[in-house]
Amino acid sequence: MKNGDAIPHNWPEGQLHDERKVRRMKESLIAPCGMNCGLCVHYLFMQHDINKQGFHRKYCPGCIPRGEHCTHMGHHCERLEKGEIRFCFECNEFPCKRLKALDGRYRKKYHMSMVENLEFIRQQGMEAFLTKEAEKWQCRECGGVVCCHNGLCLECQMDTLHRNRKYRWHEENK
Repeated sequence: MKNGDAIPHNWPEGQLHDERKVRRMKESLIAPCGMNCGLCVHYLFMQHDINKQGFHRKYCPGCIPRGEHCTHMGHHCERLEKGEIRFCFECNEFPCKRLKALDGRYRKKYHMSMVENLEFIRQQGMEAFLTKEAEKWQCRECGGVVCCHNGLCLECQMDTLHRNRKYRWHEENK
């Protein structure tokens, strides 16, 4: 299994998910760099309005909805900044040095690959990608969305975040 294909930690291997609970991912939340903003900690914090629970965290509606071409790449890529391309794979320099570095960090720390996401979209289309993402990142406990940055479902695992506000994948309570 490739690192970008890692199953979120609360998904028991081989357990089938309940098709009725799979939530639809939104195309508008797929950033040009291949990041699914719907899995981002800042987006999920906003969706669950966690600051009302005593946190003081930054919220983000996603790169495209907030009018940014891409948080990670937009100011470093002239074609993205000018809105000439929607996705990095449309560029003849794909994957560029900056995207490769970003992808390496996300593979290692967050169990996902932006380059693999973009290749999948290019080869199989957006609808297939959104379906795959919804299934891959669905919480096995409640059907919510597992955050790619910390591996938690904010619908059923907020207690973990309350105990350890800087929780990351598979950390023990500190």
